Amino acid sequence: MKPSLLKKLAQLTDRLDEIDRLLALETSTRDLDNYRRLTREHAEISPVVALYRQLVAAQADLAYAGQMLGDAEMKELAEQEMDDAQARILALELDLQTELLPKDPNDERNIFLEIRAGTGGDESTLFAGDLLRMYVRYAERQRWKVEVVSESLSDLGGYKEIILKLIGRGAYSRLKFESGGHRVQRVPETETQGRIHTSACTVAVMPEADEVAEVNLNPADLRIDTYRASGAGGQHINKTDSAVRITHLPTGIVVECQDDRSQHKNKAQAMSVLAARIKSAQMREMADKEAATRKSLIGSGDRSERIRTYNFPQGRMTDHRINLTLYKLDAIMEGEIDALLDGLATEYQAELLAAMGE
Repeated sequence: MKPSLLKKLAQLTDRLDEIDRLLALETSTRDLDNYRRLTREHAEISPVVALYRQLVAAQADLAYAGQMLGDAEMKELAEQEMDDAQARILALELDLQTELLPKDPNDERNIFLEIRAGTGGDESTLFAGDLLRMYVRYAERQRWKVEVVSESLSDLGGYKEIILKLIGRGAYSRLKFESGGHRVQRVPETETQGRIHTSACTVAVMPEADEVAEVNLNPADLRIDTYRASGAGGQHINKTDSAVRITHLPTGIVVECQDDRSQHKNKAQAMSVLAARIKSAQMREMADKEAATRKSLIGSGDRSERIRTYNFPQGRMTDHRINLTLYKLDAIMEGEIDALLDGLATEYQAELLAAMGE
């Protein structure tokens, strides 16, 4: 293990000892805010320090076994203990490198998932509906709560656009690499000649902001319009100005919400989506800066970038970022995407580990 990492681990060990002392003091002074901050830091550092202490112990065992090699009666036992210690050291070093990888502060957040039909006309709206089903099925498997924020239906029953809110632990961590262009190759229902068409949708995954204030929304930067909702919803929803459209003037981001009969609820939901979109834009800007020196697994962050192809005639799905092809498209479209998500996460972790070694 690199000396710089060992130095960092020793510093974390000292910091954990310091936190233990501070927690004892905070218990008596009852500064609850500081106490919570320290307990969170303690929980983050403890697993790393525990592994480091095991590593130090394994290194001590290796050194002690090496000292016994000079004793003829103990040589065989010493060699065995050295082999065991070296195996433990290698495993612990790998675990520690993984633990020291930069943590994404958004990983545990809920998300807004946006699906938009792209090229391909009616077929792309139908594919948007298929992607919606895939993600909803996956969310159900994770026991996440699914809320429809807004939707725009096509004439054939697909979606021109739909925004979901997925509420559950680790939602962003699992789905954060889904942003980008999703391409489908199949014979559309409307095709009479049996020809294969190519269509596309774009997906955007955005972590929910803790509060609207987190992205510093200035009321002066917002234009809020109310209007009469359209589409299904009964007489009441169509006879009142319950729909809300919010425009963020500095960025030009526009959010509309009309799914609830209450104008107040629609406004609150639209503000949440707006905050998430602005936060997502800020994250992409930061990622672009970090990717200036090395290519990131998730690409440029451009939502139009093609990341995946779903080929129905061949029953395969290919993720172009990690060159992963799976021949179980029917199961994937029913939400069985853990193998795909695990592959993306593993590749990303490998890239981070490689960067640590540079």
